[in-house]
Amino acid sequence: MDRMAIKIELVRTTSPGDVKINKDDVFQLIQAHQEKVARLPPVEEIRTVLDRSVHGMLSTFSKVHEDYPSGSMVDFACDADGYPILAVSDLAVHTKDLTANPKCSLLVARDPEDRTDLVITLRGDAISVSEKDEEAIRAAYLARHPNAFWVDFGDFHFLRIEPKEFSGGEYKAAKVDPIAQFSKPVVSYMNNDHAEDTKVIVKHWTSVPVDFADILDLDSLGFNVKAGYQGSTFKLRVPFPRRAADRK
Repeated sequence: MDRMAIKIELVRTTSPGDVKINKDDVFQLIQAHQEKVARLPPVEEIRTVLDRSVHGMLSTFSKVHEDYPSGSMVDFACDADGYPILAVSDLAVHTKDLTANPKCSLLVARDPEDRTDLVITLRGDAISVSEKDEEAIRAAYLARHPNAFWVDFGDFHFLRIEPKEFSGGEYKAAKVDPIAQFSKPVVSYMNNDHAEDTKVIVKHWTSVPVDFADILDLDSLGFNVKAGYQGSTFKLRVPFPRRAADRK
């Protein structure tokens, strides 16, 4: 990959290294740092996670078991406004639930293999896609699920989940973070070729001489790290000195 994909600036400290710190002090240092670290606004983070995900847990109000929730694993994509879109069969239980009551939630994990990673729950109403929007919605869905030939079957149609926790204008105005799309190649490069540099960066920002530090993902404001110190493993966020505007 291009070694200049993203410049993660390294500021080396002049303080003595390898100084042992009490574990309790370590977590106090990290907590103090993390309280003020730059993060994406919640609505931008939600849009970014949804944009980079294709699977989630859909929860509906059960039509059969009244007043009880029902969960289904579903594939989804996002339309131009960032709304999750589902391709559903009229025969599916969750489709019947949504026909009776469109209120639902979609739970999406940024890393489904890691229970400690970010999980978002988007609550909203599942609304049928209008005929005039169907072609664009179909194209958006197939762009993320190119083998989903069944979307053209007669019993399938598209639903759009319209979030209710944010105003329509606020949600549409929020942007998918432009740097997150480069996360995978940059993380691979840094972890494979510059693991020691990442440890130095973490020490500079938190004062903790970590034993290891693996970058998990990044966005325009910083990156998330899984680090270890004296047998304890924890996650923390490291900010960029300034917002990254592009991959250069």
